Amino acid sequence: MSAYLDTRVSLFSGRLWHDTALVALVGAPDDAMSDALKRRGFPSLAAGSAEEASRENARSLEQRIIAQILDETRVLIRPLSGEARSFLTFWTARFEMSNVKTLLRSKMRDERPAVVLARLTPMGTFGRLDHQDLAHAEDLGELLRRLEAGPFAGIVGHARRAFEQSHDPFNLDAALDHGYYEGLIQRARPREDALGNPFRTLMANLIDRINLVWLLRYRFNYTLPPAQVYYLLVGSHYGLPSSRLQELAALDSFEAVLAALPAAFQSRLAGATDIPGVFGRMESAAAEQARHVLRSRAPAITRAFAYLILRERDLRAVRAVLRGRHLGLPDADIRQALQRGSAEAM
Repeated sequence: MSAYLDTRVSLFSGRLWHDTALVALVGAPDDAMSDALKRRGFPSLAAGSAEEASRENARSLEQRIIAQILDETRVLIRPLSGEARSFLTFWTARFEMSNVKTLLRSKMRDERPAVVLARLTPMGTFGRLDHQDLAHAEDLGELLRRLEAGPFAGIVGHARRAFEQSHDPFNLDAALDHGYYEGLIQRARPREDALGNPFRTLMANLIDRINLVWLLRYRFNYTLPPAQVYYLLVGSHYGLPSSRLQELAALDSFEAVLAALPAAFQSRLAGATDIPGVFGRMESAAAEQARHVLRSRAPAITRAFAYLILRERDLRAVRAVLRGRHLGLPDADIRQALQRGSAEAM
């Protein structure tokens, strides 16, 4: 198993872009862009790199990017079983959670099933939901009942209870996100004990970033009270444990939160003046750590996880470049977006 996975990860890692290469992609001619995408293993993106201007094509671009991630994950988990396979399989369930949100919003707006189905992301072999059945549910209550009888019953049940208390779609989305990442941590804990610090560091970078960005967004963009903010965060045992998050949620300014962070976080976030800046700096640091793990002698499953983190980051950056070019944005604006990252990526 390890020999196959190590070899496959090493081969796949040659497809990754460094930040300088992604920035250079911004001003490349169309034919050079297409060639670069093909060389990096993105033939489906290269095929449409000159014609992504409409809303429909933008959705198609998003679906092709996710299809690429799922296809590579399918190859990497082929030799895996047990907890290792369960963890990487659940890693792909983020995309199914997006489908659940789309289904729920569509039912609130009373959209036709055919319209909804066209917007859902095909999950291929990772699909665990019957999209046809769910899209044809009679109403929101029926849809929630069908979801609660399915593979994500725990996540959906928690989200339903949050929604019933307020009937606010925001609480529904936030509860689904919360439930997903709680499930990811639950599956990661046994792996952390078995695989050691490299794997734990990858998880810590992910969960600490999510919690800090959510805390800042919920507290200062949405002006939610501290208790509600803390309730919406993911229970953590990493660099920002739950006790520290509770203290941070009680502070009354963006600057106060950053000043109260541990020294390692303050160093990483030096110069950040807004939430996208915080996200971008934390993601860049996490990417550098993932590259270190990928080059190391860490266990094969840990290197595979590091690769998938980096590959998805690459694909989001390529998406930003393609969209920016087709919208006719100045190259400088696209490069700035790449440097700051996207807090909507989570």
